[in-house]
Amino acid sequence: MAETTLDGVTKRFAGDDGEVLAVDDLSLTVRDGEFLVLVGPSGCGKSTTLRTIAGLEAVSAGAVHIGDRDVTDVKPKDRDIAMVFQSYALYPQKTVRGNMRFGLEMTTDLPDAEITERVADAAELLDITELLDRRPAALSGGQQQRVALGRAIVRDPAVFLMDEPLSNLDAKLRAEMRTELQALHDQLGATTVYVTHDQTEAMTMGDRIAVLDGGRLQQVGTPMETYYEPTNEFVATFVGSPSMNIVEGTFDGEAIQLPGFEFPLADDQREAVEAGLTGETVRLGVRPEDIVLTDETGPRTVEFETLVVEPMGNENVLHLDHEMGEVVATVGGNQRVRKGDRVRATLGADRVHAFDGTTGEALFNRTRDEQRPPGVVGARGTDDRAETDGGETG
Repeated sequence: MAETTLDGVTKRFAGDDGEVLAVDDLSLTVRDGEFLVLVGPSGCGKSTTLRTIAGLEAVSAGAVHIGDRDVTDVKPKDRDIAMVFQSYALYPQKTVRGNMRFGLEMTTDLPDAEITERVADAAELLDITELLDRRPAALSGGQQQRVALGRAIVRDPAVFLMDEPLSNLDAKLRAEMRTELQALHDQLGATTVYVTHDQTEAMTMGDRIAVLDGGRLQQVGTPMETYYEPTNEFVATFVGSPSMNIVEGTFDGEAIQLPGFEFPLADDQREAVEAGLTGETVRLGVRPEDIVLTDETGPRTVEFETLVVEPMGNENVLHLDHEMGEVVATVGGNQRVRKGDRVRATLGADRVHAFDGTTGEALFNRTRDEQRPPGVVGARGTDDRAETDGGETG
């Protein structure tokens, strides 16, 4: 396995109206053995970035390194990578065994016995040994995906590249395959770059997440860092479902003045706004789960009218109306709220974010109060400690 580095990578395509900038001066390091997820909206450049690592797209500027090699101008077959695509790309006329062998037979001079052994080992790892003599048409979608993974595993590459490999599966199977891929990564310890537009995949699978927009890197960090400590408004609203509520207001030196509501700031929040604000406009952000229904009144309490209730089983998603606009809150599934109800909710002083209304940059983020539940004693019975390195931004 190997560390993979993108150094100022830029990719431009020729378009009808001139050049299209797909990836813009992207610098990013994927650590040896890391599972890094590239996530962002359609057209953000995540698949193009993956293809530049693979060598399927030539970079317009910058360099790509895999391990200690500069592979910027190296052909894909010589980069020591294996790629798993959204479409399984299996040869319909070949058996599972034949599909898994084919790449090694075409690109290496490995003896037949070693290829056979690699295929058998990968099939056992993926629990598809009994499928080796079947053809793709006789397999389910999940089985075909395992074969595509097996074809990559037998190559024993320095880097695995995965381009939305689960998007063709139904929701239940996709959830099962997420778990299997995580377990597989733990077993192989493989350096992996995984592209998805699915936030659930990004949050549950990645050691770190790199959020892209418009071809530019917005933030890279652990799932919890991107969720609780977004570097800008785009990351804050993209990561998390339902999305973070954003309300525009102004800063008067003591509080954020919102339509029909004043949000007093704590001393450290006020100092952060004073130090970072470039104009008068501040955008207050609060996640749906941080809007808490209450019977009490207070300086950060607001009364809403319930427009829509979406029951989700374990929770209810409430669409609430106020002079400041519509906001979304989530409450427990056993909390009975109906359309038309007037509800009172509090916005916790340490549960909000603020963003510069001009630049979108974070002025301050909510307090992160990560806790370990009772009974957790750490891996293998020892007291483990979470490792965070702080997010990089682009």
